[in-house]
Amino acid sequence: MTSDSDLQIAGDILAVQHLLQPAKEHPTTVAEFAGLARSIAADRAQWAHLVRYDATTRWYHRLRTGPGYEVWLLSWVPGQGTGAHDHGDSSGVLTVLEGDLTERTERGALPLAAGAQRVFAPGYAHDVVNDSLEPAVSLHIYYPGLTDMPMHGAPVCTPAAQDVVPV
Repeated sequence: MTSDSDLQIAGDILAVQHLLQPAKEHPTTVAEFAGLARSIAADRAQWAHLVRYDATTRWYHRLRTGPGYEVWLLSWVPGQGTGAHDHGDSSGVLTVLEGDLTERTERGALPLAAGAQRVFAPGYAHDVVNDSLEPAVSLHIYYPGLTDMPMHGAPVCTPAAQDVVPV
């Protein structure tokens, strides 16, 4: 018998379980946390029915937890923002699910449309705001779970300074 390949697999490879990598129940790397956020974003049935909008305060809902991490769902009506803050000892993944947000840092302002994803390390300071005229929804994963969110006295980046390139 002649073949295009010298490699032949006898039997069903899926029947040889010891050769397969086990599926991870929980993420452990930055890439896996970003992947978890993308998979949740893609499954609207998992989160869309939970979203509420509150004009008086930012609405949030803890969607799930795992060993050492938390997944939060947030909504933003026009004009709502976080104020300048960091996440203490937690790393994070921010994913915009619907609408548009703006992230302001000392380096300037970055528009974030639906599907945009930001990954940040402990101590990363930013301000997130809905500058648009439509509501927005975002997903946030923190590892370890968020226990501290120190606020910064002054804005990280004022709108007037967002076009200035830092030296």
